[in-house]
Amino acid sequence: MLQSPAPDSGSDILRALGVLWGKSEEKAGGTKNLLMSHLLDTAAVAERMWDGFLAPSTKRMLDDVAGGMGRGRRFFAWLCGVHDCGKATPAFQRMWPKGAAAVRAAGLDWHEPTVARHRWRHDRAGGYLLRALLPEVGWRDEHVAWIWPLVAGHHGVFPDEGALKPSAKARGRLAGDSRWALVQRALVERYTSELGFSSLAAAAPVLVPSRATQLHLSGLIVMADWIASDEEHFDGLDELSKVSLEGARKRAGRAWAALGLRGGWGRLVEPGPEAFKDRFGQDPRASQTLVMETARQMAGPGLLVVEAPMGEGKTKAALLAAEILAARFGADGVFVGMPTQATSDPMFGQVRKWAGGIGGELASQVALLHGKRMFNKEWRGLVEGARDSEARFGGVDEYGDCCDDDPYGAGVAEVRGSSAQSASRGPAEWFLGAKRGLLCPFVVGTIDQLLFAATRTKHVMLRMAGLAGKVVVLDEVHAADVYMSQFLKEGLRWLGQAGVPVVLLSATLPPRQRRDLVDAYLSGAVGCEEFMAEDLCDPQGYPSVTAAWMAPDGSGPRFVVEDCDSWRKDLDVEVELMPERIPARHAAREQRRALQAAANSMVVAYLGRELADGGCALVIRNTVDRAQSLFTELRGWFGEEVMLLHGRMAVGPRAERAEECLRLLGAPGGEEGVERPSRLVVVATQLAEQSFDVDADLLVTDLAPIDLLLQRIGRLHRHADVRRPGRLGVPRVVITGFSGGEGAVEPDGGEGVTAGFGGAVPRFLGASEFIYGRYLLLRAAALLPEIVGGESRWRVPGQVPELVAAGYGGSVEGVPAAWLEDVGSARRRWEGEQRDRAARAASYVLTRRGDREGATLSGLHFAAVAGAGGDAGLDAVVRDGDRSVEVVVVVQEGGVYRTLSGRALTVNGDVAEDLLEEVLGGTVRLPARYTAEASRELVPLPGWLGHPRLRYSRALVLDWRRGAVLAGRCLRYDDDLGLVEDGVAG
Repeated sequence: MLQSPAPDSGSDILRALGVLWGKSEEKAGGTKNLLMSHLLDTAAVAERMWDGFLAPSTKRMLDDVAGGMGRGRRFFAWLCGVHDCGKATPAFQRMWPKGAAAVRAAGLDWHEPTVARHRWRHDRAGGYLLRALLPEVGWRDEHVAWIWPLVAGHHGVFPDEGALKPSAKARGRLAGDSRWALVQRALVERYTSELGFSSLAAAAPVLVPSRATQLHLSGLIVMADWIASDEEHFDGLDELSKVSLEGARKRAGRAWAALGLRGGWGRLVEPGPEAFKDRFGQDPRASQTLVMETARQMAGPGLLVVEAPMGEGKTKAALLAAEILAARFGADGVFVGMPTQATSDPMFGQVRKWAGGIGGELASQVALLHGKRMFNKEWRGLVEGARDSEARFGGVDEYGDCCDDDPYGAGVAEVRGSSAQSASRGPAEWFLGAKRGLLCPFVVGTIDQLLFAATRTKHVMLRMAGLAGKVVVLDEVHAADVYMSQFLKEGLRWLGQAGVPVVLLSATLPPRQRRDLVDAYLSGAVGCEEFMAEDLCDPQGYPSVTAAWMAPDGSGPRFVVEDCDSWRKDLDVEVELMPERIPARHAAREQRRALQAAANSMVVAYLGRELADGGCALVIRNTVDRAQSLFTELRGWFGEEVMLLHGRMAVGPRAERAEECLRLLGAPGGEEGVERPSRLVVVATQLAEQSFDVDADLLVTDLAPIDLLLQRIGRLHRHADVRRPGRLGVPRVVITGFSGGEGAVEPDGGEGVTAGFGGAVPRFLGASEFIYGRYLLLRAAALLPEIVGGESRWRVPGQVPELVAAGYGGSVEGVPAAWLEDVGSARRRWEGEQRDRAARAASYVLTRRGDREGATLSGLHFAAVAGAGGDAGLDAVVRDGDRSVEVVVVVQEGGVYRTLSGRALTVNGDVAEDLLEEVLGGTVRLPARYTAEASRELVPLPGWLGHPRLRYSRALVLDWRRGAVLAGRCLRYDDDLGLVEDGVAG
């Protein structure tokens, strides 16, 4: 075969650079985009990111890495643009036949059978080429070592050095011969020269950033690449004479403006003492002042742990602390992580008001980040009109994943389209796609978003890039169980190493958990495998703050531990017991129903007496079945003055009902014209346990671990200036869901409900033991006033730290002698389960034990994470409960599909645009026992298969009676009760 002249002269090299393609015609608006053009486009986008997106702390870090003030911008642009240099190889250039022919005609050839057979990803090829080229021009080994993984990992997975290299047999043919080597070097050197460096050697950094900072930079590289790969704004340039940095800057400028991208508040002025009242319209309480003053004492970015009672105002204090920390350490936004989707929704509104107080336009830049956000009216109004796109992230960079079966969970992710938009309309649509949400300057979402950033999954760098440069606020951190805590601690290690200020909030944090969280953050900040803060003391009072940071002079960590008095006096909460008969483990269904009916009757009779003169009661049950059963009985007594709230309701109605609860029982003076009802009973599950700002006159709750029991009690008499009926003037909790054991006295149904344990070991509901474990329930029961002796009251909040420490501590002081054997065996079982759960989580965390002192990202993805496709798959990774499945409930009647409200679809289930939210509002999460059958049997309706938001939704089709059979069991949907299980079919 005749070959064109080899590119061994300047003109031949230019000719070769003029044919190497980066985007095919199909992906560049009909005209191929030269590789040099794409590199410069990406660099120009990076410049825009520097000017209008990067946090001041990130710019300062890049300046330091690049060698001094003013050097970071050009280095960052170079770093982003060079990511695709691996496309200058036969392995990539062969992918598009038309482009391949032009490359061969320019004198760059390859052996097609070998290249086709062995293949070589261009991201890894780029890392391989730079690892060889940079030392040749004088780069130091330690800088080459941290740079090449950023290039090799820009498609979401960091290979190790061994996986970087192509097959030994075909290495020369995949990378190209000496002619290719000349062109590859010329490409990188010319690109470097275009950016204003005198040579490739002059582009070398002077410092090695921390590994967390490298992960942050990697995410920014991916962001720049994705923007520059948008064919709507970057069409092809097929002549080298048309390619220039100046032209790329114009293209990037137009794209940036059209996409409406922006950062947060920029350089923030540290708020003064008056800021709290300016933001929230009230003077700060002593505990809130303590939080803000502690933040001002911190001489470096660090960890601030705030422990304060329910209703103390921790969130407001945390937001002002975030302002202070952002101003002091150059953060450009905030992430607020909540324990659940339900608690994220009200927090979204609160953060928007706070952000608007800093700058009016910032309120529109707050994103809500969880899977059911479209059912939040405030969010929906903010982003109304955003366009859906069916583009896949894997397709952003053409042929990017062609040689990979994606074992790290890229999943199929839909992204939003792009359009010019005003800042007043909400966050830029570009931020609304999967994996991009955390990049928005202000984010409220579930804590899972941070936990995802601690998993060894594809594009984890985008999540880190979204957290670095912000202040991170995490509420209700005590809610993280031992499994989730492995990811939380891993996330804190990376944030500590990245210098991200973090504020943790809790009302009931066990001392051991507080110390573990501080140690995790400092192990990252110090850069060691494990760290134990031996100089850290426990708070002596409550509320309290614990702050930890690294001294700027490098002399080690510094601590502040302070406490103060609560703004409210201790409430003497009366604790009453209402034991019930607990069915045996294998009791017949009829017996279980009879015992449940008897238990319900006691609660109904009690509430009937206590609410005779009015009042608002909250009843929390540990299971949906118990909540539904009690609600049905209460309806017979109270009629419409009863509300039910649990997780087995369709998401649309549930969101509306939760909003109604907050509206009716929230703080006085909330929504204008809304009066507290004269009488109301809210029956709920654990949804009402945390960050649920309702005020109850009376609480009835199933027994739970002591910290969660106290969280529930936090809903009692929560707000001042609430008028209460006389008999409910003293806060009271009635504890149910246990049996007093043999010899115990059962309540007689009279005025008093407190009944003795009779000295016997209590029995608990089987479901409660399954959820919480017998050990923690025994420890909570042992703290009940009747067992401890003395008055049947708890002082709240003053007694909270003491109770939590006792409920989770190792001492058995106060545990009845008759219980000790059972407590001991339950503890051994619990500790074994804790070890097993922690070990399971360890297989998914980002860094394995022993590798935490690594200097680079090489080999970070050392093993695949099974079943992590998309955020739904990640939920299963960071939470270890039995996996459950969401379904969309529809009714089939007369050959036509209908929504739960009765609105007609079509015979195939096609959904008109105005019905989409209503259809999706019928989403229900099935109990875990149905997972296998639902995954196997339930599929989308025929009319959903081409719909971007419904094509992966499983339909649970009900008959005209609103019933269905699944896994041999009868299910039905009731507007009042939600999804109901009616037992075995037939």
